[in-house]
This record gives sequence, C-alpha cells and structure tokens, in this order.
Amino acid sequence: MHWTPVDIAKKAAAFLALPKARVLDIGSGVGKFCITAGFFHPETSFYGIEQRSELFTFAEIAREEIDLPNVNFIHGNLTELNFDDYDHFYFYNSFYENIEPDSRIDYAVKTSFELYELYSRFVYKMLDEKPPETRLVTFHALYTQVPPGYRVVNNSYSTVLKMWIKE
Repeated sequence: MHWTPVDIAKKAAAFLALPKARVLDIGSGVGKFCITAGFFHPETSFYGIEQRSELFTFAEIAREEIDLPNVNFIHGNLTELNFDDYDHFYFYNSFYENIEPDSRIDYAVKTSFELYELYSRFVYKMLDEKPPETRLVTFHALYTQVPPGYRVVNNSYSTVLKMWIKE
C-alpha cells in the first residue's frame, strides 16, 4: 500500500525522465522510485521529499551505496518546498495513511483527516500553478487530487497508474 513496486517506478520514470528535467517524488519513503529512476535515467535529476527521518536516512544510505549523482533526498515536509525548483512529479498518494489509520506506516508522524485535506489541497494548488507541459505520474491517486488542466495520456497497471500532462 505504501511502497512503489520497481516495475511501476521504471514505467513512471520513463515518462517523467526528460533530459535535464528535475523530477520530485512527493513522499519518497526509502527512495525506491528515485533510485530506480536515477539508475535508468542518468540525464534527469530525481529528488525525493520525506518527512520521516528514519526513511530519509535509509534512502540516503542506499543512494550513497549505489552512487547516483542525479538522485537527492530532502528531509522535511512538502509544504516547505519551493515547487518552482521542480519540473515534473511522481505522486503515490503518500497522504492515504491519514485517512486509514489502521494502515499507517508507523507512529513517527501525526496522522489525521485534516492533514490529508491540507496536504491534498497543497499539492493540488501547486500542480495547478505549474506551467503547461508539466508531467505528473500518479499511482493509486484519485482523479479529484489532480487539477482539471491535466490530461491523462496513459492509464495502465489495472488503471491505477496514470500519466498526465498539463495542457
């Protein structure tokens, strides 16, 4: 429920990886998406934002072991980022645990329906403000979490993997 399968990471990365692009993974966990994407697409920079310090640390250790200069992780809350620094986005509904407390990852961060709404509205607004041609990949995300200016250009993996381009 919370972790990106490698085959999904490869498909998503192939869509997002444009030369010299900066791709942000919203809620990067242990870094599987960024590390997989960075390995297969060295011409693209991948960044992951993760609020859990333990998961951030695991991601950093893995990145250092594999030595991927195009992969970086940020420890913090996504509401503190400047989204102008990123061109395209990967979003595996990292806020879901806020509305399903029985499926939470751990007890390291506070969860609540209010946080789900806050984070969802924040990402929606940020995506809405991005310029045309911005690419987005969602995995297990609702259509209502994506602004209407985005058009689905690929819908696969039992329809839960969607690739979008802003018009």
